[in-house]
Amino acid sequence: MKKTWFILVCLMMTHITLSADDSTVKIASKLHTEGVILAELMTHLVNNTGTKAIHIRELGGTHVIWKALKRGEIDLYVEYTGTIMKELFPNSRLKTVNDIRQRLLQDNVIITKPLGFNSTYAISMKPEVAAQYGITKLSDLRYHPDLRFGFTERFLARKDGWQSLRQIYQLPQTDVRGLHHYLAYQGLNSGAIDLMDAYSTDGELAYYNLQVLEDDLHYFIKYYPLIIYRADLAERMPQVVAALQKIVGKISETEIRQMNGSATLDKVPESKVAADFLAKKFNIQINIPEETLFSRLYKFTIEHLILVSISLFAAIVLSIPLGILAFKYKQLGQVILGIVGMIQTIPSLAILVFMIPLLGIGNTPAIAALFLYSLLPIVRNTYVGLAEISPQLQESAQALGLPPMARLRLIELPLAYRSILAGIKTSAIINIGTATLGALIGAGGYGQPILTGIRLDDTSLILQGAIPAAALALLAQGLFELAERWIVPKGLQEKSK
Repeated sequence: MKKTWFILVCLMMTHITLSADDSTVKIASKLHTEGVILAELMTHLVNNTGTKAIHIRELGGTHVIWKALKRGEIDLYVEYTGTIMKELFPNSRLKTVNDIRQRLLQDNVIITKPLGFNSTYAISMKPEVAAQYGITKLSDLRYHPDLRFGFTERFLARKDGWQSLRQIYQLPQTDVRGLHHYLAYQGLNSGAIDLMDAYSTDGELAYYNLQVLEDDLHYFIKYYPLIIYRADLAERMPQVVAALQKIVGKISETEIRQMNGSATLDKVPESKVAADFLAKKFNIQINIPEETLFSRLYKFTIEHLILVSISLFAAIVLSIPLGILAFKYKQLGQVILGIVGMIQTIPSLAILVFMIPLLGIGNTPAIAALFLYSLLPIVRNTYVGLAEISPQLQESAQALGLPPMARLRLIELPLAYRSILAGIKTSAIINIGTATLGALIGAGGYGQPILTGIRLDDTSLILQGAIPAAALALLAQGLFELAERWIVPKGLQEKSK
């Protein structure tokens, strides 16, 4: 057991060391296909200079990735002018790219010129539905309050999203649902919703033959993509910044729409989509090593085991003493059980988000969140296991004249082993499932293919994460049942049958 934990700690330290290597350029992308493709383009260009680049995929929303850039956890990513103006700095009255450049310099962040296309919002309907209601522009929507809208959670929450659009156009619709971007296309196509928010560069617009409504009040501003990077990157690696300039101003709307369509509709991996574009446009040949299903599963398994094993081990080390304290001191026990119970009621995704301002992104906040989420079953089962020892046995232990610590170690804990192990087993299973959310903050694991599969509407990718996670949970359950036979005294095992 000691050797096992030593290996796990070494693996985590190796992972952290590689992530923190100053010679590696860390490139991030948001949770949408276009951002992933642009990040792959930049990754290929950086690697082509001989500098190692890693792509931290699908890192989450705007504010998460922006704060990661400012903290130095990533070196660069692609952001859009409209997002910077309306979401990051809504009260700064930024109007031009130069305004943005001057504002970001205050945070030691530098931007390139736009990459060449405008990826603004495109409020879309099926042509036959738009024709049925006589809708051609956004202001026409105010006369049809019964229309069903399906918007992404980002569009519903953003300052430049639904609520502001509703006020500007005085829209009366109340049947507004939050949907994943790529599920909304299916809902629109099937008739479950009548209207959705899209991006003007989405490949699905042409595939589903959707009609983009005219923004007749000119609500949506231009969303030009820029590469934004830390100022120290230009000082440390000027060759990287020079390489990135190759795609500045060189990507048209037609080209990015084709790349988006290849990834989302044709299921071509984003890395290959980006490599094909560089080869065709700039004659830059990128060698993409073939990644087998086994190699991917091996990588995700190691990442997942690191998250689960370290957080569970830390929870065991703390929870058992807390459970003992809760049993020995009744008033303190109620406080302990109340606190760990309250933690358990917080949604796991919320705990992950709470960890980001404290610990940043990656393994550390994910492990901390999983640790907190693992406390309750072990603390409670330790408390219950000790509390269920019969008074006669406790009196017999006292009659032997053993000191309190000896009674605990030799009699009380062995009698509570079954309950404690049941709590650990429950925590392990919960931990394995919850760890899939760690991919949202760059921790990898089985959550990574699940996130990508949802984004691309690819069931096979989702199963590549879901099935191994379920199998790992079953394996953990079996291992703990074997451990119970080894740890729990045989007399107690026979008694329980």
